[in-house]
Amino acid sequence: MSVLDTFRLDGKTAVVSGCGRGLGQGIALALAEAGADVYGVGQAPRADKTAELIAGTGRRFEYLSVDLISQEPVARIMEGALKMSGRVDILVNNAGIIRRNDSVDFTEADWDDVVNLNLKTLFFLSQAAARRFIKQGSGGKIINIASLLSFQGGIRVPSYTAAKGGVRTLTMLMANEWARYRINANAIAPGYMATDNTEALRADKDRSAAILDRIPAGRWGTPEDVAGAAVFLASEASAYINGYTLAVDGGWLAR
Repeated sequence: MSVLDTFRLDGKTAVVSGCGRGLGQGIALALAEAGADVYGVGQAPRADKTAELIAGTGRRFEYLSVDLISQEPVARIMEGALKMSGRVDILVNNAGIIRRNDSVDFTEADWDDVVNLNLKTLFFLSQAAARRFIKQGSGGKIINIASLLSFQGGIRVPSYTAAKGGVRTLTMLMANEWARYRINANAIAPGYMATDNTEALRADKDRSAAILDRIPAGRWGTPEDVAGAAVFLASEASAYINGYTLAVDGGWLAR
């Protein structure tokens, strides 16, 4: 097998949360292009564009619309993926939300919603995937989407900072406990990305200029920038990488 072959995902099935747009859509498409079938999950009623893009790769795609702030859908997600292809090999925990307010005014509801989706659901989906991987006996890949705020404190986003800091260390715990089952748990920390979530930020000329001045690469990132990292961490090419959070940030953390 050549080194390029180790990046292939033929015969694999990936569960990708938050796949309807932005980074999740880019990751889902990249995994399909590498050969994986994709079971998409999200809160939007439909994911037609993602379905259209993946159809062009010749891979299967099914989508389940659920409220990921709740833990109720976790079992249904795994059941749906198994019904589609009979196995699960890759989990990408991409779904997340952010709420902004001064910390002295931050509400319990905004704390709970963000932590429940960004950290609690991430854990229990990972737990369900790990149980499936262990039962299948062939290992598996878990990719959590962290943040630059897994390394930094941030401003006016206390629940998001807490959750994303937790994602980084929880990923390390997963590696500690599950590596013996040939389960690789890693995370990607995207930098400032040109997605719908940053549209208002990019429209603010002064704020956008300040951000770009801090990024050594001199540009906003794109879903395509994250896609390659996701395929790498989902593939056998990363078989000896475990518990690591990879920053895809154009050099932001290096400054």
